[in-house]
Amino acid sequence: MRKTILITGASAGLGKATAKLFQSKGWNAIATMRNPEKETELIQLENVSLVSLDVTNVSQINETLKSITAHQNIDVVFNNAGYGLGGALEYATDEQILQQIETNLTGVIRVTKAFIPYFKQKGEGLFITTTSIFGFSSCPLSSVYNATKWALEGFSESISYDLALFNIGIKTVAPGGIKSNFVNAMQFADTNGYEVVNESMRKLISNGQLFQFNEVEEIAEVIYEAATDGKDQLRYLAGKDSVETFQQRSKIGAENFRIELKQKLNLPIVI
Repeated sequence: MRKTILITGASAGLGKATAKLFQSKGWNAIATMRNPEKETELIQLENVSLVSLDVTNVSQINETLKSITAHQNIDVVFNNAGYGLGGALEYATDEQILQQIETNLTGVIRVTKAFIPYFKQKGEGLFITTTSIFGFSSCPLSSVYNATKWALEGFSESISYDLALFNIGIKTVAPGGIKSNFVNAMQFADTNGYEVVNESMRKLISNGQLFQFNEVEEIAEVIYEAATDGKDQLRYLAGKDSVETFQQRSKIGAENFRIELKQKLNLPIVI
């Protein structure tokens, strides 16, 4: 019997690559996105269905769940919808801040909350959530984005204890940089007055010291691993840069890691 994965944010990048990979592995994929009528690639694939879903719309989440589960058995929910907000916090509008939190964090919480009763009734299920290398580390000029990804790691670890009572798993996949349209889809606030850190960060990115760009298919393979390896494991690192950053941070400690990054960014030590 074919297993089924439901994917949020499947219109591009990692979401689309994951839908294609699981389909190639013999799964059914329910690819959700805000505007499925615009999707031309996934619609051509057998056993891939397109569904309209905006993770910031609570009523649509509940209606979609009810509609899908009425005729399909879902085994894995992949919380992937999200985007980046860059720039200095002082210049970000309240609307930008709230939209970032609503999509990246609250959207995941709402989708997870909606599917828990369904998985409880089934007696099993698995949630997988895309976090980030910046869900256990950090970088400048993206504080709200970093906040949502750190929060997702804490949320997932905490609720893993609760869900274990009902044979429901929850896992996170923390990618480093990805070769996708993520940067093009980002929103940006001003960086006036932050030129020093902005320029230093650009240099670190260009030489691969802050993060590197991995093929999206490589990250999708880690999603598949998390869905199928049968391990009681919470976090999966995805991409060479994510693995190396985690190892280095663990080796020298979070504070030393932070100080080293400040030095690379040519920032003063503040006492």
